[in-house]
Amino acid sequence: MLKSKTRWIVRESDPTLVKKLENELKITPLVASLLVNRGLDTVDSARYFLFGKADFHDPYLLKGMDIAVKRIREAIERKEPILIFGDYDADGVSSTSVLMITLRDLGADVQFYIPNRFTEGYGPNEPAFRHAAEAGIKLIITVDTGIAAIHEAAVAKELGVDLIITDHHEPGPVLPEALAIIHPKLPDSIYPFRELAGVGVAFKLAHALYGKVPEHLFEIAVIGTIADLVSLKDENRLIAKKGLEKLKVTENIGLKAIFKIAGVDLQSINEETIGFTLAPRINAVGRLEDADLAVRLLLTDDSMEAEELAAEMDALNKTRQTIVNTITEEAIEEVEKNFPIEAGTVLVIGKEGWNAGVIGIVASRLVEKYYRPTIVLSFDHEKGLAKGSARSIPGFDLFHNLSTCREILPHFGGHPMAAGMTLKIDDVPILRARLNKLADDLLTDEDFIPVTFLDEEVHLEDIHLTSLEEMNLLSPFGMDNSKPKVLINQVDVASIRKIGSEQNHMKLSLTENDANLDGVGFGLGSIVDEISPLAKISLIGELSINEWNNIRKPQIMVQDIAVESWQLFDFRGQKRLNSIGATVPAENRKIIFFNQSHIEKLAPNLHQESIIIRDTIEASAFNGYEGNIILADFPSSKELLTELLKGNKPGRIYAYFYKESSDFFSTLPTREHFKWYYAFLLKNGPIDLKRYGDDIAKHRGWSKETINFMSKVFYELDFVTINNGFITLNRSAQKRDLTYSPTYQLKKNQYDLERELLFSSYQELKGWFDGIIGESVVIEEAVKEWI
Repeated sequence: MLKSKTRWIVRESDPTLVKKLENELKITPLVASLLVNRGLDTVDSARYFLFGKADFHDPYLLKGMDIAVKRIREAIERKEPILIFGDYDADGVSSTSVLMITLRDLGADVQFYIPNRFTEGYGPNEPAFRHAAEAGIKLIITVDTGIAAIHEAAVAKELGVDLIITDHHEPGPVLPEALAIIHPKLPDSIYPFRELAGVGVAFKLAHALYGKVPEHLFEIAVIGTIADLVSLKDENRLIAKKGLEKLKVTENIGLKAIFKIAGVDLQSINEETIGFTLAPRINAVGRLEDADLAVRLLLTDDSMEAEELAAEMDALNKTRQTIVNTITEEAIEEVEKNFPIEAGTVLVIGKEGWNAGVIGIVASRLVEKYYRPTIVLSFDHEKGLAKGSARSIPGFDLFHNLSTCREILPHFGGHPMAAGMTLKIDDVPILRARLNKLADDLLTDEDFIPVTFLDEEVHLEDIHLTSLEEMNLLSPFGMDNSKPKVLINQVDVASIRKIGSEQNHMKLSLTENDANLDGVGFGLGSIVDEISPLAKISLIGELSINEWNNIRKPQIMVQDIAVESWQLFDFRGQKRLNSIGATVPAENRKIIFFNQSHIEKLAPNLHQESIIIRDTIEASAFNGYEGNIILADFPSSKELLTELLKGNKPGRIYAYFYKESSDFFSTLPTREHFKWYYAFLLKNGPIDLKRYGDDIAKHRGWSKETINFMSKVFYELDFVTINNGFITLNRSAQKRDLTYSPTYQLKKNQYDLERELLFSSYQELKGWFDGIIGESVVIEEAVKEWI
């Protein structure tokens, strides 16, 4: 058995709907099923998603848009200076850039301001607004921020500065008093799509100001849309698709510079390029220094400046990676030492000196490790404040639950799965206690087992180039349109091996009936040692097309593997057991010896783990064991081994079966042997075995041990008497079968047992164990859960 790392939940498709899409749209069953699982279960919705040329919604459907556009145009006409107030992440940077480009195009006197994460914190702040007013600013437009700026809005009004808020974060119960709030999630909003990113809202404002869809801004708008993990449906899908295509032919000097330094081929750009290459570099700037640098990169028309800024961003990203690794190690130590997960449902940890710009990443890593809602805080004891970032798991809405603690959270905002906050250090224990109480009431034990949602269970015969090429029509992938993950269930492994310079990756080939599929599992090299020959495996992963030397083949990028039934690992013939520590997982294992003297000889370092089984009573004590059993040496009898295994559901059996000497290769006399020896004794009378035993053996080509063995058997059957080495036939003895002799039984049993256990093939040994364990190894199906 090999347990999966997460719970696999396969979405169940309505076969009728799948078949209808397949027939009407002429698509493969795989793609039809993926569409149904995404809620695109009608022909029209599926066709629209795959092939439709959709238009953007009317920007004036957003409440306050008409007021905002009128005021901005007035400012442009009057030559009033305008300030764009942004945020320091990729969404905020791209939002700021979109509006800067728009207002510059329209002839505005415009500048931007992004607060410093460390000295000012998140969102609008009073000192910044007062400074802007002193500089003559009459209109402030926030992008990707401001929905919680109730105090700051009042300050702006006091200063005579008009405030337009554009944001997408969750609105609170009280809204700021601003000239206009453009937000798709306002309670009375009639806008058809609520899930725009901050840059999406800025893009809609640009749309209204231009009077048409500003296609030249797609390549900027796509950055925040993908980086902020918003739902890639409706307008977000349009922005993402069109933006990625624009990026492939971009003329933006800053973008080209950052792609060059990151080694990105423009034609290969996809959503992962933004998620793993562009966004981390933009975010690194705001996490460590001022995000102005990233905005300047996107706005510059100087190629030399672009190269310098791109190099600086790249260096900051490398520094960020180092800082994150260091803080993560310290955070794990803090959890293990002071806040073990057994003692609390929600992790709330903090420390002075932790960089407030990267603690969100650290929180994400802790969620990956512990699968608990997590808040990581940076303490400033001089100010008495803690600044934090939170990440959650499904089932625990961070924004909702943090909202119940508003009186101790003067600044907080975010989404159900991520949030940021500031609070007094003295209030941290209160926050921890409240959140744990809320989580204890909401979450069950099952909620703390990581889940992987799968789109489909597929057979190898359904995986071919046509279906995979068609699957790309669903891209770009992201939130609510995740890259398809599939289950391949109970297939044979044609080959499997470790690859990579450190042997930490896995390459395998699968076979099912006449179909084959290659797979690669990065970081899964250790699993190779946990899959036995003949095992049928189940695995999950992402399907793709592998192109090599102009040959295109389907493949699966493996993410997790499971083996449902028990497994046999054959280590027979190894004289020492020192390798147990390296080849058998230490967790949940029992090392069985049948001879205590073998422990010191073979595995003295495993003495504390070893268990001696001397009789069937001790063996029966293991009934019901479901872990891994290591059979270190050879049992004295089949009954003993049968009793040990009976009633158990072992995940794995590791068979070493060490034996000092073998009975298999010594002669087990046949009935003809005994018949001749009996006749010899009958004819020749009493014989001195000490003197003539060797001669008799040589005469027949036997060993002296064979003569001694048969003599002892005859003695136990009362066929002979043995006195001082002389063997005499007992002519009046009753006829008895050889099996009545304990010595014959023991040797025969050992001979047969060695043949079955030591000198059988792998397949024969596996069958032998199957026969003993029988129905007790039927493992409850844990690979699939249907919803």
